[in-house]
Amino acid sequence: MPETLTLTIDGVSIEAQAGQYLIEAADAAGIFIPRLCHQPGLAPFGACRLCTVLANGRPCSACTTPVTDGMVVANDIESLREFRKMTIEMLFVEGNHFCMFCEKSGNCELQALGYRFGITAPRFPYLWPQREVDASHPDILIDHNRCILCGRCVRTSRELDGKHVFDFVERGNEKQIGVNAAARLAGTDADISDQAIDACPVAAYLNIRCFAACQPLQRSGQCIVELLFRQGFAAWVEARLLDKGRRREFHQPFL
Repeated sequence: MPETLTLTIDGVSIEAQAGQYLIEAADAAGIFIPRLCHQPGLAPFGACRLCTVLANGRPCSACTTPVTDGMVVANDIESLREFRKMTIEMLFVEGNHFCMFCEKSGNCELQALGYRFGITAPRFPYLWPQREVDASHPDILIDHNRCILCGRCVRTSRELDGKHVFDFVERGNEKQIGVNAAARLAGTDADISDQAIDACPVAAYLNIRCFAACQPLQRSGQCIVELLFRQGFAAWVEARLLDKGRRREFHQPFL
């Protein structure tokens, strides 16, 4: 039976099992630590750094730090709240995130953290990147404009799906998710049933055939998704959605 350890988070004494990571112990005790890259069932990664805490006075990522007996953790303090808020704002401005037009609005972890930290408008200028949208697959669309490089899809595909469909390519500002095909997603063995597709915390991956189920907007008694398919969704995305990197054009044909 695992050894039981005692630690303190923000003055609250909790018990944890030896071998647990700090974020797991906090979850079990009902203490929230923000995260975007961490997901139960996957190996620790520590990419987003939103789970950074002070453990015995030293900064560390809660998702990669094992608990120790007597550990004293500072989590919900002003300096960390400001750090996390700034990080979330940078994620918003580094991509093209338009919550009011996004299919995952209301079910997006980045959006939820924005609300939680009271972000109404980022303090940083928007970068307006122009990134590829891969609509080559019959069931799955990849919108790199929304990807936050958390790595969940990469690790889920490898560790849970038993595939290696996705991985990181390039470096620095050019870093993005690549696929294991010479061309595009259609050339891989990716399937809509893969857990990697649902692992994304934002809307970088969309189920083309039912993506509008999140927001069943109606116009003249017809669902938006029907209109999209009648106008040739995949081809329309390639030609229009990336125009100047602006998401606003997404809804204009239906006004």
